[in-house]
Amino acid sequence: MSKKFRRLHEVLDYQALMRAHVPPPEYFESDYLIGPEAIEKRQLERLKKKVAAAYQVPFYKRRFDAAGFHPDQVKSLADLSRAPAYRVDDIRKSIEANPPLGDYQGASLENAAEEPLRVYMSGATTGAARPTLYTHWDREAGAILTARALYAQGIRPGDVVINAWAYSTHNGAFSMDEALHRWLSCVVLTTGTGNVTSSRRQVELARQYKATAILTTGDYLLHLADVAREMGLDPKKDFNLKALPNIGDREKLEETFGLPVYQSYGFHEVQWVAIECPARQGLHVFEDAFIAEVVDKETGEPVPEGTLGSLCITDLYKTGSSQVRYNIQDLSALMPREKCACGSWLRRIAPFAGRADNMVKLRGVNIWPEAIGEVALQDHRLENEYFVRAVRQAERDEMIAHVTTRAPASQYEEIARSTEGRLKERFGVRILVEVSAVDSLDAWTEVKTAPKPKRFKDER
Repeated sequence: MSKKFRRLHEVLDYQALMRAHVPPPEYFESDYLIGPEAIEKRQLERLKKKVAAAYQVPFYKRRFDAAGFHPDQVKSLADLSRAPAYRVDDIRKSIEANPPLGDYQGASLENAAEEPLRVYMSGATTGAARPTLYTHWDREAGAILTARALYAQGIRPGDVVINAWAYSTHNGAFSMDEALHRWLSCVVLTTGTGNVTSSRRQVELARQYKATAILTTGDYLLHLADVAREMGLDPKKDFNLKALPNIGDREKLEETFGLPVYQSYGFHEVQWVAIECPARQGLHVFEDAFIAEVVDKETGEPVPEGTLGSLCITDLYKTGSSQVRYNIQDLSALMPREKCACGSWLRRIAPFAGRADNMVKLRGVNIWPEAIGEVALQDHRLENEYFVRAVRQAERDEMIAHVTTRAPASQYEEIARSTEGRLKERFGVRILVEVSAVDSLDAWTEVKTAPKPKRFKDER
């Protein structure tokens, strides 16, 4: 062979990995309980290495130099705020200038034979998908973080778990699969979504294999409960569920299945960041792997503890595609460091409180109203005006895209169905479409009275 070739077992020291990021259940008896000084000493050591490595990547070097920042300036954790933050728009520009991977990666496809890689992409809800290269270290370290979260939410080694997330170019289903199989020795039933394995079959499998958890959105899990009732089953009594690691309506899920729901937080580029403990006083950040800041959503400057602002995340574990001060624009607050009732000194963040921009999480998928408009208006029969609403209907989050046309009313239904199909194909979730006559959206968009048209309203 012309290139050096290494298999997975040759590129990773698993003992070193487990020392750096302790897997569960050992984690909750060790690193989860260490004191503030030990936490911050380790963070600083890893932060210095992180910014030094990032400086070798064109994206970061360009931004660091422009801001007058150099990795040597990091003498304390507080010095991290001297580095420039970046947002998703900066990633998009990097991809546009250097397709298809951008210049923010710390690994290269050219070296994949020697450094095995995986590439996963964001949901493409804002335009071009954001690709992220993961080295084998990144995948396994990320799987450990995910395993911690799943363990904290009630899944135990040896459990049978149904993974009903979509196996696709996105990271989500695979990260949970890897965590369950490799780090919790669980048996994973890879059902995928209801489009892959029917809802009735998912219920049957859950009962046949005595699954202790079904990983999916909260809305789909509630739908499975309805299907179970149609089959004459009681969701509380006729399943073997022990954990509800699902995104959705906590109160409704707990009422339906009789189990606690613990919140968590993560995103595409870095996987699982923080978990809620039984005390429910915020989400504990995995500080061996991350530094979490909260900054003003307008200025980007750090805000006082307890103040709502945009989450700014720096990872301390990745080697393929680092994130140094990534302002993800999810709204939260950073709580003072203090000992939790669970015994942990890990910093806590407040539960997700919305977006600094107008992105909407619809059944676990990030969607921008502007992206909906872009896809919807590809139909030549539609005018350029649109308005998107997030609503709560029949105990389910929905989004409705309102569009206008000069076509006769007899064509409205066909236009709506056609547009819904394209939206479903693009975003992977159903988005309703309502068609009306020209100028009918003026009261919502204020297109004739405001300096900038309004495109979205959250009515939930």
